Amino acid sequence: MCDTLCVLGDGEALFAKNSDRPLAEPQVVEVVPRRPGGGRVRAQYLELDDPGAAAVVLSRPTWLWGAEHGVNEHGVAIGNEMVNTVDDPGAVPPALIGMDLVRLGLERGADAEGALDVMTTLLERHGQGGVADEVNKIAYWSSFLVADPRSAWVLETSGRRWAARPVQGGAAISNRLTMGRDWTRAGPGVAPGTDLELWLDPATPTGFADGRLAAGRAFVEGRPPEGPGRCDPGAAVAHLRDHGRGPWGAPGRDGRPCPPPAGVEPDGTGVTVCMHVRDFEATTASMVAELVEAGEGPGRAWVALGSPCASVFVPVLLPGVGQPGAVAPALGSDSLWRRFAALGRAVESDPAALGALRSVLGPLEASLWDEAEALGTDVGRWRRFAHGVDARLTSALDGLAAALASPA
Repeated sequence: MCDTLCVLGDGEALFAKNSDRPLAEPQVVEVVPRRPGGGRVRAQYLELDDPGAAAVVLSRPTWLWGAEHGVNEHGVAIGNEMVNTVDDPGAVPPALIGMDLVRLGLERGADAEGALDVMTTLLERHGQGGVADEVNKIAYWSSFLVADPRSAWVLETSGRRWAARPVQGGAAISNRLTMGRDWTRAGPGVAPGTDLELWLDPATPTGFADGRLAAGRAFVEGRPPEGPGRCDPGAAVAHLRDHGRGPWGAPGRDGRPCPPPAGVEPDGTGVTVCMHVRDFEATTASMVAELVEAGEGPGRAWVALGSPCASVFVPVLLPGVGQPGAVAPALGSDSLWRRFAALGRAVESDPAALGALRSVLGPLEASLWDEAEALGTDVGRWRRFAHGVDARLTSALDGLAAALASPA
């Protein structure tokens, strides 16, 4: 389960995603450099011809080749969602999985429409199939949000079938099909006028996704502008930390952190944007990214490991065309992920601990954001900053571990 959104402006866009995965599955953030064409590349289950790859920042479960979300050097961002349909994903042989398609679209797409073309061509040629959740041995189909600084597409699939529509202004997606007849492009076998609602599996309730989808759409439609056509990345981070009462620290509230829901009701209540489904699944990584056009300098992103409520959104410099990015090396470590994931479990067992965590992590996050704002696009300065982040995260986590271990 996941939640993804984008907001389009004038030559720039905001992209955000929470990746919801099995509790014990580490997810890391890494820069993958450009790769020359020629030879073959191994995805999760298939080997494909390799035309080369753009530089990409990926958020990737460590057992997977593909990615949950990421941004490439052209300013293209992609995130995917698990969707249930009338087609059985367990009845087909291993092929491409949704995370493969995210990475392949990022590696080969120079803009959103180009990435969409890459993904749909590969989908038609190779199909979808194979376990995508190793812990629970689940295979599933995916929907996708594909964005660049000026445009975006929603892509929904079921097996080899697909349909897509362009985004006007902004969009949010979650774990259900959303388009109905509101699509403009489709693959072979999808007749004109097809209602994608007919692809929905009637045996699978959508309540667990409906509330989060409504929250994402409300954010997109009511976004607080930072400037003409812009959305504040901080507001997007606050949305990704939502535990069901609106964005983190929204006006009119007491400003104190809202703890995770205690449980999940049959109608899906309790499955929130910042996900804490006890003993099953949680948000395990998050990203907010500013996408900018070539020539405007590389964009920036803010990435978190573990539950966003109990983590730090660390600023990173995205790669530009011919220009490397800068990501704190520790973000590529599964050991750091495990430490943040443990904090998420701590606030589930003791909601009062959330305030203590934020009293340490909040000022650190604010300091990192302020320092990154002064770096401009100087890669050397960003790299020095990135390496300094590692020690600061470790110090904060060491202090919190000691405090949580101490008797009250």
